[in-house]
Amino acid sequence: PVAGNYIASQKPERVAVVHDKQQYGEGIATAVRDTLKNAGIEVAMFEGITAGDKDFSSLVTKIKQADVDFVYYGGYHPELGLILRQARQTDVTAKFMGPEGVGNKDINTIAGEAAEGLLVTLPPSFDEKAENQELVKAFKDKGEDPSGPFVLPSYTAVQLVAEGIKQADSKDPFDVAAALRANSFETPIGTVQYDKAGDLKSFEFVVYEWHSDGSKTPAQ
Repeated sequence: PVAGNYIASQKPERVAVVHDKQQYGEGIATAVRDTLKNAGIEVAMFEGITAGDKDFSSLVTKIKQADVDFVYYGGYHPELGLILRQARQTDVTAKFMGPEGVGNKDINTIAGEAAEGLLVTLPPSFDEKAENQELVKAFKDKGEDPSGPFVLPSYTAVQLVAEGIKQADSKDPFDVAAALRANSFETPIGTVQYDKAGDLKSFEFVVYEWHSDGSKTPAQ
């Protein structure tokens, strides 16, 4: 939804949503498609590719024929890197966007200059938040790097299991799950609450613009 709402804010005329037919990629792509439709944005194509493929000429042709100005990809960086390169080689000018699964510096090796301007949703730099500085120092004192996008979320996961056990006064997984669903927790990634399905009610993401040297800056 964060990606879908950002795309809608850019007011594209027609959007292509592509995914790798896997649970992660297709699930994210479906959420983006539905968010766009609810926002009144035309989704001109919803297309799946096969993970591991190298030749995406038929997909690129479909993107050109669909005359879209924005492409969202649900999946990982190896395939998107190739899609980006092959799309730019055939003069596709649409803006591309993907999830954290594509936010990997290796995409620059694959896509080259075509990676410039790619939009990526990533967790914010939790290690830079003022309220986390004591924890950041504890990581550094142990010789650990707290700056990775999944370090403090992983720390939070362990914290939640521990607090769930405490709240439930039990180590039974079902009791712990029930305690996690029933309570709110203050963590390094913010306030954590779960819905009945066990999904986070909210999680902070930032939209970044990726650059061909592997760096990123917050998107405007």
